[in-house]
Formats: sequence, structure tokens, C-alpha cells
Amino acid sequence: MRTWTPEPATDGAEALLARRMPQVVPALGEPGFGACLLDAMAQALPVGSFSVYRTGPRPAIFVSGSRGVPDTTRDCWRAYLSGPIRHDRTLRDTGAPPLRVCHITAGEVPPEHRAKVYEAHGVVERVSVVEDEAADEGALFAVNFYRHTHQRALSDAQIADFGAAGRLVMALARKHVALTRADDATGLRERLLAQCPALTERELAVCLRLLRGMTQEGIAADLGVALPTVKTYRNRAFGRLGIHFRSELFALMLVGGRAGPGLLSD
Repeated sequence: MRTWTPEPATDGAEALLARRMPQVVPALGEPGFGACLLDAMAQALPVGSFSVYRTGPRPAIFVSGSRGVPDTTRDCWRAYLSGPIRHDRTLRDTGAPPLRVCHITAGEVPPEHRAKVYEAHGVVERVSVVEDEAADEGALFAVNFYRHTHQRALSDAQIADFGAAGRLVMALARKHVALTRADDATGLRERLLAQCPALTERELAVCLRLLRGMTQEGIAADLGVALPTVKTYRNRAFGRLGIHFRSELFALMLVGGRAGPGLLSD
């Protein structure tokens, strides 16, 4: 595993980014941002999927996707939340600067994490640009790109290019999340109330956070309530909506046969 600080872009790196990134900027805040970012990076990195997520007390996945492989990024996130997230140190480096680049292969990942996330979904390598979350102690904001089993190993030159692009990739991901979160939250709230106007504020708050990929433990921390209280609000909301499982809550938010924008970001 390697961790390093992305260097300020040189003239050559800026030219490199200019060739690869211009199609991404117009997609900021739009549903197609993820696909544009993955396509742009795929010109430099032989990767099949990516994810943008936050760890810590309020874990959430903001956007993810795949290119040339079945998209299992949300399955990977759920598997990660099922246990590996509690012990994951692969994106951490004690004493490192707040913004850093990380590279790791599946063989270097702890066994549970490797089995549930990497081996189960054909992932063999990851490069990430990571930033500490100032507002949440112990939380990280990460933009990750994953190589799959059928793809060639990343070369040192490709990893170096990614490192040169790290600051820009992080800035783009941060901007996209900032642009989408408020609108998505409003849209999801309206759609939930359209399904059931009787939902209370607390029931809405829990449902919105479930749709953002947060665990019940994370929701309890975010709302400042006990875990049993979160479960009570969840059960009441699900009862009003006539559903029993989180997957059914996602299904209620489907628009035109595909996930609406609120299901693609926090």
C-alpha cells in the first residue's frame, strides 16, 4: 500500500488534465457526472468502476458507477458497511496531510474486507484521492477508482498521472456533491410526502438518510438519538408507506424505471 501527497500540477500535468477532463465540468451537478468522470479517467487508467463516499460517524455514498463491467458498486458499499468499514485503515495515514493519494492491491486488504468487497465483486486494485473531513473527526471523503480482474495492472506512470490529477479530481467531486445534495434532499422529501403525507418530520429524516446510504447507527449519530429510536421511526415510516425493507423504500423512489437523482448522491 502506498500513500502520498499529490504534487501541485506541473505544466505537463495541466495539459494532461486539459485533454481528459473538459467533458466533466459541464456535467457537475447533473445525473451524468459519474459516467463522465469515469470515462475521462478511463482514458488514463484501465479501471472499471468508481465511487465517491464518506466514512466516519455519518457514512454515505454520494455517487458511483461502472464502465465495461456489471455495476455492483452499491453492492460493494453495502458489503463494506456490513463490517469492514469498522476496521478499515487502508485510506488512513497517521500524520499525513489532509489531502492524499492512496494505492492498494487486493492482496494488501485485510481478509474480511478483501473477501466481502474485492473478491466478491472481481476488484483487484484501487487508487484513491482522500481528504479528511474537518467537520467530522475521524471521517474521510474519498474518490476511488477500481481495477477489475480482466483489466491490466496499473503502471507506475498511470498511478503517477492519477496523483497529478488528484487535486482536480477531489475538487470536481466536492463541487458535484455540493451542487446535488440540497436539490436531491428536497426532491426526495417531496416524493416521500407524495407517497404518504402523514409521515412525521422524524420519520422523513430517517427515510431520507436511509436513501442516502447511511446505516442506522450513522443515522442515530447524525440525529443525536439512540439507535432504538431510529429503529422505531423507521418501522413507523415503513408501516405508513406499506413496506418492510430498505430495498422497497428505494423502489418507491424509482422514476421512469430507473433510480432518481436522489439515489445517486448523498
